[in-house]
This record gives sequence, C-alpha cells and structure tokens, in this order.
Amino acid sequence: MLKNNNLLLLASAGALAFTASSFAQASTLDDTRDRGAVQCGVSDGLPGFSAPDDEGEWQGLDVDVCRAVAAAVFGDAEAVRYVSLNAVERFTALQSGEADVLSRNTTWTTTRDTTLGLNFTGVTFYDGIGFMIHSEMGIESAKELDGAAICVQSGTTTELNVADYFRANDMAFDPIVFDTSEQTVGGYEAGRCDVLTSDTSQLAALRIQLANPDDSMILPEIISKEPLGPVVRQGDDQWFNIVKWSLFAMLNAEEMGITSDNVDEMLDSEDPDIARLLGQDGNYGEGMGLSADWAYQIIKQVGNYGESFERNVGMGSPLEIERGINALWTEGGIQYAPPIR
Repeated sequence: MLKNNNLLLLASAGALAFTASSFAQASTLDDTRDRGAVQCGVSDGLPGFSAPDDEGEWQGLDVDVCRAVAAAVFGDAEAVRYVSLNAVERFTALQSGEADVLSRNTTWTTTRDTTLGLNFTGVTFYDGIGFMIHSEMGIESAKELDGAAICVQSGTTTELNVADYFRANDMAFDPIVFDTSEQTVGGYEAGRCDVLTSDTSQLAALRIQLANPDDSMILPEIISKEPLGPVVRQGDDQWFNIVKWSLFAMLNAEEMGITSDNVDEMLDSEDPDIARLLGQDGNYGEGMGLSADWAYQIIKQVGNYGESFERNVGMGSPLEIERGINALWTEGGIQYAPPIR
C-alpha cells in the first residue's frame, strides 16, 4: 500500500510540474501579436502618469511604457489597448489576462513581487508618500498632524505606510478611506478630511486638478520608499524580458544622448554602444523574439526616458516635478540600466 501511495505522490507531483511548465510556456507575445495590440493596464486617471487628454488619447509616463512595448513588438507605438484600472482591481486584471502588462503608478514590494504570481520589471519613477494639506491650516510639518482626518485610497501601500508612520511617531489619525483616486481627492476638496495622502507624484497630479490649487500645499516630509514600475505575470520570461528591456532601452538612449529627433542620424554612429542599441551591430532583439530595430522603434516613436519624463511630469509639464533621484546615475540620480551587448 505504501508503494502505491508513493506512486500516486510521484504522479501528482509530475502532473503539477507539467501544469506549471505548461503555464510557463504560454506565450504572451504570441497572444499579443494575434490580437494586434498590447493590452496595457493603466490608472483610472492620473495626469502626468496615465490619463486621457481632451481628445480621449491616453498620455503620461506610464502610458509611454505601454507605447514603448508596442513599438518594440509591432514597430507601432499606437498598437495599444488601454484598460483603465483602479488600485483594488489592478492585480486581478493582470492575473486574469485582462491586461498583458500593468503600468499605473504601482509600488514594488516584497508581497506583490512574491505572492501574487507577478513580477516587477523595473522602476519608472522613484517616489515616496507625502501629505497635502489646506494651506490655511498653518502646518509646516507632518509631525503636526496628530489627530488629523486623512483621506487615503484603499488597496494601496499608502494605507499601511501612513499607519506605520503615525504609530512610530506616537500620533493618532482618523483614516477616511475611498476606492478611487477621484473619490479620494473629492473627499479632500469637500472637507471630509484635513489631509490627503498618497505618493508625492500623485499629490502633485491631484493638486493641479483642484478648483483652487494654490489653497493647498504638499508638506516636505517623504515617509516611505515607493519605487513605481511596470508589472507582468510570472511564468513567461520572454514577455518579462520584453517589458523590462523596453524601459532599459529608453534609459540607455538618454544616457547615450539619443533622442527621437536625432535617432536617424545616430544610425551612422561609430560608437559601438549606440550601434548595438539601434540594431546596427548585431541583433539584440532576437533573444526576445523581436526584430533587430526594436530599440530604434521605441526611441523614434516614444523617445528616451528623459524626453518622456520632461513632457509628462517634468518642469515642462503642469506637474513641474524636478528629476531629483529620477535623474540618470551620471547626473546624480539613481536611474540606471544594464548595457545592451
């Protein structure tokens, strides 16, 4: 009887291994090509990161990641279907296959990276949680917020980090929780709370949507690490590599001084790093199932990381966010990409 039980256990283990192997071999790239578009999960509307403009066209730093992946896969940055997702539904949508990639101001954490069947592919924006208050409160520091009513969005790391911060500083607060960012800022504007908390980048985006932006201010403290980046399902290394290297191509292009305006001129460059990136020396897309010019298409149609940052969230945008730690490592920041070779 023991022998038969062992055989059953071995058979069960083999079946599980086969199932896992079959899942791992499922090709998101093939499904995406059959569909003719990348299904990209974006926010439910966060200016500068992912939000439709006045003509209904999605724009933003996160949107440019979606467009970069489409450019790499199809040679067409417009081959994207945008799936608007709030913080609660975003991971389920990716897990179920409703989205091929999630690119919507999502923080990379241990739990999300190891227990949800998902993988983060890089960091598009290094951020941290902050607080926005009504200027008339006369507060200059988060340490003065003891007893405050704070509007916060559910399903985010903000809930946990704010609770940790107040507990660590022996302060109390009254959380006023909402499902979406639109509801959260609406509660703040309606006076449901004294303070609005979120990633500082999101606070900057939400502030400019207020009826009277000058009546609110963002406090100087940043109370957490919030590395934001794209997410894919586990089990498909090829697709993981495509999304990861699409971002890395944009970072490397900025470091090499390649822009959407000069990329055609750079095709004749004798710099071996530039030649490799642009597909003029070897085919570094082959290992991902892409054409040799995959990175050229990204840079030509979307631009390098610096171009995307500047037009969407930088000083040339309504958000006016300085590069700070999101500058390249060569410019005093921590943005860094492995080499193409």
